[in-house]
Amino acid sequence: MFLGRTFSASGRTLGTGLAMLLGSLALPATAQEPTLSEEAFEASKQLYFERCAGCHGVLRKGATGKNLEPSWKQEAADGTVKEGGTLKLGQERLEKIIAWGTEGGMNNFSDVMTEDEIRDMATYIMMEPPKPPEMSLAQMMETRKVYVEPEDYPSEPLHGRNWENFFVVIERDVGKVAVIDGDTKEVLAHIPTGYAVHVLKASEHHKLEEPDNPGRFWYTMGRDGKMTKIDLWQNPENMLVAEVTIGYDARDVAVSGDGKYVIGGAYWPPHFAIVDAETMEPKKVVSTRGVNVDGDYVEEARVAAIYTTPNEPTWIVAVKELGQLWQVDYTDLDNLRIDKINSAKFLHDGFFDPTGRYFQIAANASNKMVVVDTQTHKLEAMIDTAALPHPGPGANWNDPNCGPVAGTTHLGEGTVTVWGNDPEGHPDNAWKVCYEVETDGAGLFIRTHPTSDYIWADQTKHPEPEIQQSVQVISKETGEIVKTIQLTEEEGNVAVHFEFNQDGSEVWVSKWNRSTSKEPNGEIVIYDAKTLEEKARVKGLFAPTGKFNVYNRSNHVT
Repeated sequence: MFLGRTFSASGRTLGTGLAMLLGSLALPATAQEPTLSEEAFEASKQLYFERCAGCHGVLRKGATGKNLEPSWKQEAADGTVKEGGTLKLGQERLEKIIAWGTEGGMNNFSDVMTEDEIRDMATYIMMEPPKPPEMSLAQMMETRKVYVEPEDYPSEPLHGRNWENFFVVIERDVGKVAVIDGDTKEVLAHIPTGYAVHVLKASEHHKLEEPDNPGRFWYTMGRDGKMTKIDLWQNPENMLVAEVTIGYDARDVAVSGDGKYVIGGAYWPPHFAIVDAETMEPKKVVSTRGVNVDGDYVEEARVAAIYTTPNEPTWIVAVKELGQLWQVDYTDLDNLRIDKINSAKFLHDGFFDPTGRYFQIAANASNKMVVVDTQTHKLEAMIDTAALPHPGPGANWNDPNCGPVAGTTHLGEGTVTVWGNDPEGHPDNAWKVCYEVETDGAGLFIRTHPTSDYIWADQTKHPEPEIQQSVQVISKETGEIVKTIQLTEEEGNVAVHFEFNQDGSEVWVSKWNRSTSKEPNGEIVIYDAKTLEEKARVKGLFAPTGKFNVYNRSNHVT
């Protein structure tokens, strides 16, 4: 369920002793109940952490994914009680769901898990989940490592390359980030990071106080809670300069507008930590447990997205299970001001409008896009969408009928929802659905560029290989799909995520080798942004998923 390692009060690995204890506490007492060997239990626990916990929760209470507790009861408003659970579904049914996926947004795992792993996972989720430990500031501090001291940082790029057109690329399952020269298409480095980096962020241009050299420093967040600092001015072998661990299961990271602090958000323990951006010393930890928008106390209130507000000295922290966006003022860490903005569950990922004032974020389970005004620190709007919106880094563009708009893909169905997002210039269309586009399958990411005529949408969540492997290109002018591009026909490979290069002339799409993710079989396929024809392939990558162009990300280009 969780990590294959556990931690003592000092932050060091306890080894197999405590892992065995946690396993034994979760084992059923009677032979009639589901059982696993100690080895199978530990393997399934690790695999659950890697593949399942993100959607279903560490304690398996569900969020974007279904509740996976062995049994549960839920009382409706009329007093009726609904019961369910994995025990009720049973071994055979659970194996089929894990292997084949569902049309509601869960992808198939038949090409990334063996039959034995699927069988054991079905048994594992019918057993009580072990509860992971907490993590203190002192424990975080013990994990800190410095590879290059700040006083030894170079005063100019050492490699003579156009570093603002570098791409930093997540190599998911090997716990690395690749750095690729966007001009030459050379892979410069495979930098060790945390496991399955979910997101990485750079210092960005900011309205109030500019950091030094926006885009130079990048901070990653692994699913194992490890935050790493990357310096793109170093020679490739020295780009990893420091690291620290802020949790056991984590997702997002962001840099303050002045470049002084980095914030990391954890799934477990449910908290966020503020770290000195230069030294990577943890400075403050804040629990996110609390009462949700329904009035219920939530222990596993996980931090999903974290973003730096481009116009304010604050971060937006999305507390997934609470249905709240916390706007955190970082100007005084000793007297931290947090404005808690109620919205809807379960908050996941989002992006800003072109002005940087309005933050637009998906509330997956509520089928809504939530909009927050970061100037007033208040809820601006909630927009009804198709099932399970998931915009990733999002997309903003100009529509001939509705004016400035934004869009999202959906985990639950093949739909792109487009809404107006210009309350000053186009108030009649603001925060209202402009149109929808029916695609072939559910997807994870949507992306465009100001110079592009098109919006790109992937279909990674559809269970059929041909659709998983294809992306769809939508015209900004007509709102119609103009081309479907199949990146690959290789079994176990899917198409995912988009990023434009610095000038917007190229679109980079990942061929994610899910079935052989720990081998260098992954590729990035590069297309001409105007003709939509393939231009090149960057090969030799390990499970490439998200990729981030330095110039676009540090300049808020969506």
